[in-house]
Amino acid sequence: MKVLPAVKESRELKDQVIEWRRHLHRNPELSFHEEQTSQFIYETLESFGNLELSRPTKNSVMAKLTGSEKGRVLAIRADIDALPITEENDVDFISQNSGVMHACGHDGHTAMLLGAAKILSQKKDQMKGEIRFIFQHAEEVFPGGAEEMVQAGVMDGVDAVIGTHLWSPLEVGKIGIVYGPMMAAPDTFFLTVTGKGGHAALPHQTIDSIAVASQVVTNLQHIVSRNIDPLGQLVISVTKFAGGTTHNVIPGSVELCGTVRSFDPEIRDQAPLLMERVIKGITEAHGAAYEFKYEKGYRAVINEDNVTRLLQETAEELYGGESVEQMKPTMVGEDFSAFLQQTDGCFFFTGARNEEKGITYPHHHARFTIDEDALERGVAMFVRTAEKMLGKKEEVTV
Repeated sequence: MKVLPAVKESRELKDQVIEWRRHLHRNPELSFHEEQTSQFIYETLESFGNLELSRPTKNSVMAKLTGSEKGRVLAIRADIDALPITEENDVDFISQNSGVMHACGHDGHTAMLLGAAKILSQKKDQMKGEIRFIFQHAEEVFPGGAEEMVQAGVMDGVDAVIGTHLWSPLEVGKIGIVYGPMMAAPDTFFLTVTGKGGHAALPHQTIDSIAVASQVVTNLQHIVSRNIDPLGQLVISVTKFAGGTTHNVIPGSVELCGTVRSFDPEIRDQAPLLMERVIKGITEAHGAAYEFKYEKGYRAVINEDNVTRLLQETAEELYGGESVEQMKPTMVGEDFSAFLQQTDGCFFFTGARNEEKGITYPHHHARFTIDEDALERGVAMFVRTAEKMLGKKEEVTV
């Protein structure tokens, strides 16, 4: 297969992209605290030339590349924040910020977008239109940085937006494509069940908050299995159940919290109503009381077919049809959805798993890492997609 310029250019820049990724990995910063990270990004972009730089929010960066002719506007996004995790990897670029770690691949996302910006910044005269390189803060913490950047105007006039996630379940060398719904809307709920505490040997004198809350947990699952269309996609998970202090005391109250994941906006709106109906019915039946709080998180990531098809064709063009993996939606959440509310776009996966190298740990694990061979593929995907959307045909034909 003929090697395209985007592949060759990303290979030639591979060592530099890895170096950027490792610098970011050594120096992770939490959501809404990415001061040094954003400054490093700004200064690195400044060294490329031909880019108009701005700080849409305190900890984010945007670079604009304006072509020699008018045309479409493409936005490419990377997230830059880390997680409150103590790293357990044995590498010479281990996190130097105690209790903070790039455990989701955002260091790689940032490095890949820097690589694409460097390559494309030298092709200003070959482009018609505009590319916006968006380095977004605070993806990991709701309400997220994407919505703030949208409010700051980074998406004004944008015709299409793309982004990628290095993906540990997907083998390195693969590009994962999902048409339509890709990532779920992640909502959060908090519940307090209040009964009447007392001696565990005399339960008839109490209203057992643990027994009542346990019935709530069990019956919430009936919503998924019996109240929602089986073809609908909904997850309700109780992830915290806290109550009691010792073996012989029935506590007066129990605290629960959890997550609700969905794709369909109607199902998303139904979920808290159905949940509260179950909670109210069970607590009233046993003479208990409750407090229920439901918080909506990010919207679902829904890829637009035409942009998704373009990315699939780009992957096939760069690396062959065998490189493309048609993937199922996942119930994890992503605030890239805020950009997709503004224009058509696609979020795709870049495989980062390598079992031979022992790179198999899941995202948000203390030993998460990526196969750095994946980075050049992400760079090439960004570069070639931009060329196909905005390049002057006579100058990008290969």
